[in-house]
Amino acid sequence: MYDNKPGLEARLAASRLLAAVIDRKTSLDGMMDGDHGNPAYTALSEADRSLVRAILNTSLRFLPRIEAMLGLLLDTPLPDGARALHHSLIIASAQMLYLDVPDHSAVDLAVEQANRDPRNRRFAKVVNAVLRRLGREKQALLDETTDVVCMPGWFFDRLKAVYGADEAQRIADAQMTPAAIDLTVKTDAALWAERLNGFVLPTGSVRLGSFSGSVAALEGFEEGAWWVQDAAAALPVLMFGDIAGKRAVDLCAAPGGKTAQLLTAGAKVTAVEQSANRLKRLADNLQRLGFEAELVQSDLTDFKPDELFDVVLLDAPCSSTGTTRRHPDVLYTKGPQDITKLAGVQEKLLRHAMTLVASGGSIVFSNCSLDPSEGEDVVARVLADHADFERVPVQPLQWPGLEAAITPLGEFRTTPAMLPVAEGFSSGLDGFYACQMRKN
Repeated sequence: MYDNKPGLEARLAASRLLAAVIDRKTSLDGMMDGDHGNPAYTALSEADRSLVRAILNTSLRFLPRIEAMLGLLLDTPLPDGARALHHSLIIASAQMLYLDVPDHSAVDLAVEQANRDPRNRRFAKVVNAVLRRLGREKQALLDETTDVVCMPGWFFDRLKAVYGADEAQRIADAQMTPAAIDLTVKTDAALWAERLNGFVLPTGSVRLGSFSGSVAALEGFEEGAWWVQDAAAALPVLMFGDIAGKRAVDLCAAPGGKTAQLLTAGAKVTAVEQSANRLKRLADNLQRLGFEAELVQSDLTDFKPDELFDVVLLDAPCSSTGTTRRHPDVLYTKGPQDITKLAGVQEKLLRHAMTLVASGGSIVFSNCSLDPSEGEDVVARVLADHADFERVPVQPLQWPGLEAAITPLGEFRTTPAMLPVAEGFSSGLDGFYACQMRKN
């Protein structure tokens, strides 16, 4: 029986979870759930969980470059059956190249991992040699791989086809920087920006700079003065304009950020969510914020209210490729077939959601995908069949600072490469699509 070295269990957990993402296309969110996640993760202390999250996010964010460097360092490729060894080399390299972990510690624990695994014990000397060389030649290897695009080839090719090579490269570069934390505040964004040392964005969101501790410990959290919501995710509700007193429904509503926006704007809100667990989370979030809404657990296509709505919001399930700055596993758990399948789901949901709009009312369809097949293409097909609906174009003059995000048709199309901000604050925002349509 071995006595585990300090930090070894965290590295073992990181390797297992990385294998689940890359080899089995398992989402990190579920595996890193504090209560119901992967046992290797939930067994760790909070400090070790934080380390595992940092290792995994960094490994996935820079995965193509790390693999390119390992390819330069290995005299011969690892055998096909050495996937566990491959993953341990990746997490060790991520620590040495991009995290504040001493090289000797990362090397020692990677060698220990190899020795503990009967399949990989014979490679322990290879692990030691490769990682020690990585430490010696770190800067040269970083320089040699600087042109390696840090996303899977299939997705970068799709970006180039849609956005052009230069913009695709800017998006890819932006993905390497973790996303900022943005807040939507109930009232007085400028005041809360001052209190929290933040910066007010063109969306009215407050972007935080660096801070220590948890978000929940910040001023205003307990009293429900604000909630965390990426600036791009705040746009769909803002597109409705003045909705005070109107009947509104938020479809696919959890975790509730957009529901809270609708309530802040004075609408009478129904929130629909299929998942009981997600609906409970939404209810808890609204309670903290001091809001009340009618909550309905239902599959969207089964939701048929007695009265139609003036305001309908459908933030549809999607591939989430616009959120990879905070969820870098997405590009390794999704593929082209997922985008095609999800586009079909979105079209079905949008067609049903349009039946819920009262005459003279409007609907905003949105999602956090960078791929037009999940946005522009869906809306174009649906509008072609609905002469009773028309686009409500976004007017650039009403959105100073966001002009680059407005398409020729008057839709929003944001990317992580947009929205440069003040010095000291992270630039960018999630990739998002949003279109408003009015029923005649």
